[in-house]
Amino acid sequence: MDAEWTIETICEALGNPAISKRFLTEINTAPAHQLLAVFAKWERLAKDTIAAVERGRDIATAEARGEDPTADWPDITDLVRAEAQRNTSRNVA
Repeated sequence: MDAEWTIETICEALGNPAISKRFLTEINTAPAHQLLAVFAKWERLAKDTIAAVERGRDIATAEARGEDPTADWPDITDLVRAEAQRNTSRNVA
């Protein structure tokens, strides 16, 4: 999105009524000195949501063409397992 972000455009970008309601609650109850920080947090979440939707569409398009969209993705299975093991050993999992 190239235009300025507004409360309305953030709600639309979030794409889920429950999440939008949470945003509206936070923005409406934030003290004045925290408004910009709350807005910036939700603007980032809205941008991340739009980017994730676009990536999903790109993946679906690639799959429809018979391509493997994950072919160039690094395999981080071992890293994830190691992190899970560290968390389990610290009782964080």
